[in-house]
Amino acid sequence: MSMSSWVSPATRTELIEDLVSGVDRYNPSNVSILEDYLYHQIRSEEYDCLANLAILKLYQFNSDLYNPDVVVNILIKALTACPLPDFNLCISLLDERPVNANIDEPDPLPALLPILKGLYSLLYRCRFPKFWEEYRSEELEALRANYTVECVGFENAVREVAVRAVKAAFTEIGTKRLGSYLDLTGDDLKEYITKLGWTINAASSVVSIPPNPDNQIVATVVQESISLPQLTKVISHAALKA
Repeated sequence: MSMSSWVSPATRTELIEDLVSGVDRYNPSNVSILEDYLYHQIRSEEYDCLANLAILKLYQFNSDLYNPDVVVNILIKALTACPLPDFNLCISLLDERPVNANIDEPDPLPALLPILKGLYSLLYRCRFPKFWEEYRSEELEALRANYTVECVGFENAVREVAVRAVKAAFTEIGTKRLGSYLDLTGDDLKEYITKLGWTINAASSVVSIPPNPDNQIVATVVQESISLPQLTKVISHAALKA
């Protein structure tokens, strides 16, 4: 993702652009518009970090607006932006988060926040097999059933995080290893690899990754040009010190 698309995604409407970039960003009456836009992102596989940060900032200034489900969904969307700092930017706005006083609807965030931080840490450190193990675990059933199931394309977005890391580090990788990174096997894995435009050597089960600026080793030659007068000054200075 380029910096320009991060600052102003192509899918952002003119109304949202005005809210995010103008003084209305801090107008609490606009929070419902931004929340609706978040749920649009969830349904349509779009992502707008700055708009989501604007919601969290409004929650900071107006504790009565606080909606824990919205916060959890923002964090889930930010997870898939790894290794960009989006998740930590969101966390930084939760330090003074209010407590939901509604006894009938207890705040899920205190229980889910450590889980989401753990998942982010695994993604950031490229521990993809461990991420999938944790994500598929019984302990995270509530997160899957109540939140990520509603976030269209969440698992594929996580796979894209893994793909970006693999493209930057490998020219070839075994299918078994790649499958553990993507949580895919068999025909599903082959189909996914084909969609990426990568090739599989059927004999060796090795996936070839096309060259890109990150996975090519380029020797760097550093040359220094020192003229004779400069060298004379250095020698003279050393002689005076001696």
